[in-house]
Amino acid sequence: MRKPSQFDAIVVGAGPSGNACAYTLAKSGLKVLQIERGEYPGSKNVQGAILYSDALEKIIPDFREDAPLERHIIEQRVWVLDDNSFVGSHYRSDDYNKPPYNRYTIIRTQFDKWFSSKVREAGALLICETTVNHLILDGDQVVGVQCDREAGDVYADVVILADGVNSTLARKAGFHGEIKDSNVALAVKEILFMPEETIRQRFNIGEEEGVVIEMVGKITDGMMGTGFLYTNKESLTIGVGCMLGDFKGNPNKVSPNALLEKMKQHPSIAPLIAGGEMKEYAAHLIPEGGFYAVPKVYGNGWMIVGDSGGFVNAVHREGSNLAMTTGRLAAETVIAAKAAGKPMREESLKAYKTELDKSFVMKDLHKYRDMPQIFHQNNQFFTTYPELVSRAAKTLFTVDGIDKTTKEREIFSSFRSTRSLTGLVGDAVKLWRAFR
Repeated sequence: MRKPSQFDAIVVGAGPSGNACAYTLAKSGLKVLQIERGEYPGSKNVQGAILYSDALEKIIPDFREDAPLERHIIEQRVWVLDDNSFVGSHYRSDDYNKPPYNRYTIIRTQFDKWFSSKVREAGALLICETTVNHLILDGDQVVGVQCDREAGDVYADVVILADGVNSTLARKAGFHGEIKDSNVALAVKEILFMPEETIRQRFNIGEEEGVVIEMVGKITDGMMGTGFLYTNKESLTIGVGCMLGDFKGNPNKVSPNALLEKMKQHPSIAPLIAGGEMKEYAAHLIPEGGFYAVPKVYGNGWMIVGDSGGFVNAVHREGSNLAMTTGRLAAETVIAAKAAGKPMREESLKAYKTELDKSFVMKDLHKYRDMPQIFHQNNQFFTTYPELVSRAAKTLFTVDGIDKTTKEREIFSSFRSTRSLTGLVGDAVKLWRAFR
């Protein structure tokens, strides 16, 4: 006999997606239980990250009043690196220096604790240091969760899974299979502490202003991946991530930590981080399979949000905004179904997918749907082209008495001899497909 529900909803996980979902549900007056296996929300996330204001404003409009924010971003840099140099672009705008600010750097352990406090203020019950072992089913309907410790069996009308990459609960329940190593990246990050004045001088920024540098090229040792450097108030977050399958198949058998250490020694990066004291280190799996890797995200009595559903835009390195948006949309689906007196069956919860498809989340993932496969199969974009671009820049900018027309011919000849005319055209088509 099915036991009566103790809660309207159970949210498993207290990251950005889980907190967004639990907050929205509790704010509407529903009885919500949130379960987190860490000692406290954010205890497993020491790394620095980017917060996108728009997604959080839709949930907590006045978040800027007390959220633990590091710096608002006024400048975006994109670097393509070979072994000794980089070719890049900068976008810096005073428009980004006027409130309300568009993006911030944050320290996840601080931000997640703050967000969780808002969830509890809204009325949700939070239980930490508790692992959900499996979902409880009544026929084909999810009706609750079975936990370790004293929590035991807990019942609810709907369970929302925000338990991270490759959701163990979803796999155990058969909602999706094991995530492929070609669809998940392993990123390693360090937080390097240094005086605030040093950061301001090195990056030419004011007291609360910040810079983000995204990097691609030889720093990933031929593997599909990116590097990044973020400015916090009194620290820098630096990291690099590559696809897990590439780490396994890399002929040099390079470890993630070794990759990061080599990246830190790059002549263009080392001066920016010199003197920084490393106090925090983290490794994290990131779902980067894109559009085709997103599993079914709703069913009878259950929904999946955030990293658990593969909602990450790897091209633009956006994750927290997709996480918070999916959490909010899942919650709004439950709220609407409750208001209409509908049971938490697939027919009611499919509205979640409908809203996802209308949002930027699935539109952006669809736009870059071919990117993962193209870059997996064409590592020249991470090896050959960074070298060619750097060589071209050096040739063009070196003043040595050789006329510019001759230099342009030399550059074109270098590209053509390395990749051939057919290869260049083919690569251009691949890039168009990846970013169309």
